[in-house]
Amino acid sequence: MANILVVDDELGIRDLLSEILNDEGHTVELAENAAQARAARMQTRPDLVLLDIWMPDTDGVTLLKEWRGTGLLTMPVIMMSGHATIDTAVEATRIGAQSFLEKPITLQKLLKAVEQALVRDAAVMRKPVLDTAEPGAISPVPLELTVEAAMTGGQALPVAVDLSPQGQQTFELDKPLRDARDAFEKAYFEFHLAKEGGSMTRVAEKTGLERTHLYRKLKQLGVDLSRGRRGGASS
Repeated sequence: MANILVVDDELGIRDLLSEILNDEGHTVELAENAAQARAARMQTRPDLVLLDIWMPDTDGVTLLKEWRGTGLLTMPVIMMSGHATIDTAVEATRIGAQSFLEKPITLQKLLKAVEQALVRDAAVMRKPVLDTAEPGAISPVPLELTVEAAMTGGQALPVAVDLSPQGQQTFELDKPLRDARDAFEKAYFEFHLAKEGGSMTRVAEKTGLERTHLYRKLKQLGVDLSRGRRGGASS
């Protein structure tokens, strides 16, 4: 089951979606505006966000752009609206939204969209594996196998990633999604810190994150910031 953040300025919508998703076994966090959504995103690290487009302070598309620009769009997002145009839905999808739900949202459409978003996100986590024919090369796992394993409760396939100079590291995918994602992100940043000699400036450039956000991210993941330094140098 997933931790789902519902962002909508209408109390009735929040209560309805919360009730439905709780009945399905999910944990639900609620936010009525973008400010609360930002705080919830940092505190709870949701596996999925249901995001309303029209909100009084900051609209959902703008918030989606913000998360993408700051490296926080690490979870699937489903946009919701009762008044959005096709152009708005297309733009949201282009920015990174997984799908779009038109209000009033039916039970069947909601559950189907949530299931598809979570399965797709889990499949992405399984997709890269090490190609032993060429060191450092990445090749895809057949998607139907990994999805089938997830749907049937079969053995989850581990992901092996080349993290040289640290060496190959394997990630177990039978963990909760947040735990698996945290483990990968921590290894990812430790790899770049080691590669760049602990330089925060160069790691920020390599990963596409603003330096202040990068520092907060590393502290949140418990990354040892001194690990990659060479001769105590850092910038």
